[in-house]
Amino acid sequence: MPELGWYLLVLVVAAVVTGALTLPAQRISQKVGYVALPDERKIHGRATPYGGGAAMFMGFSAAMIVAALLPGLHRVFAGTSEPLGVVLAGAAIFAIGLIDDVRDMSAPAKMAGQVLAASILYFLGVTMYQFKVPLAGFIVLTPGWIPLITAIWVIALTNAVNLIDGLDGLAAGVVAIGGGALAVYGLRLMDLGLLPLNNVGPLVAVVACGVCLGFLPFNYHPARVFMGDAGALLLGLLMSASTMVIGGRTPPTSGVTYFFFAPLFIPFFILGVPLVDMAFAFVRRTARGTGFHTPDKDHIHHRLLRLGHGHRRTVVILWVWTALLSGFVLFPLFVHQVNAIIPFGAAAFGVGLYTLFHPGLRHQDLDQDEASTTRVATHVADRR
Repeated sequence: MPELGWYLLVLVVAAVVTGALTLPAQRISQKVGYVALPDERKIHGRATPYGGGAAMFMGFSAAMIVAALLPGLHRVFAGTSEPLGVVLAGAAIFAIGLIDDVRDMSAPAKMAGQVLAASILYFLGVTMYQFKVPLAGFIVLTPGWIPLITAIWVIALTNAVNLIDGLDGLAAGVVAIGGGALAVYGLRLMDLGLLPLNNVGPLVAVVACGVCLGFLPFNYHPARVFMGDAGALLLGLLMSASTMVIGGRTPPTSGVTYFFFAPLFIPFFILGVPLVDMAFAFVRRTARGTGFHTPDKDHIHHRLLRLGHGHRRTVVILWVWTALLSGFVLFPLFVHQVNAIIPFGAAAFGVGLYTLFHPGLRHQDLDQDEASTTRVATHVADRR
């Protein structure tokens, strides 16, 4: 069985180191001018330092070093290059994000950096080997497909996290919940004997959760510091690595719960909010004829704001949905009797999502806009 205490210790180290370094990183960022300036496509109204990404990277590095020294996690590091691959890929993607924060890299250059990070993961063994597709059978990836699938997976999740990082505390909270859920999922698979005890996935998910928990108090609205692309891309990389080595290595004979039928689909539930947002962004921007990396203000969180939700309420709503989707995945692992009603639960969540968006607020906003327009017109007429 996995020794949970060691994983909890790593989570605490990641959170404490990240939290302790966030304020110093904030001050240094202010001094060197490493700040996010407000503009028409951003929500914040004042210059805010970016240093959170650096603090998160240091928390990630410290947690991995401590984990390597812990006797209870020695098996995760013994005889494998995968933990080193995660650290090196994390350093590469952090550097790419840092450069993008400072100089605004072009979309092809940023994608090349993501491919570089994915290549590091691939060459050091952090990849998926197989996956189950419902109604299509069990697919074992051939060596020729593994690097391509790895690159696509890394690009998808890093961009998903980066795109949702548009409100204070949103990305950090979503990844904290998603990373924690993924860690519980992986550790439960270990407990059931369906995942090797030396799998690095749960450890990486725990570290991702920890750095977000350490950073979140400084990033919740009104944020004192941002993670920037340096932090968002790092979180996406950690989530892509952990999901690949957990969901892409579950044996074909599992079949214990509904979700074991297709374990690689787990990330689409745990990270449902950012992935859905990314999918809508791709469709929306393609339909408009603009590039995928062209910024706009039509993300899920922007739509919630326009519906009348405030900044904090919007963030909490999306946190709640991440928690609900994660619970939707985890509950059957512990209470197998509910498996038959899971598809109905999915439909219920869809209805609940529509309800949480409070379409009535839109009508209130329209009424307010009409009233405001009437007042302006009356004022203009009076002046004439």
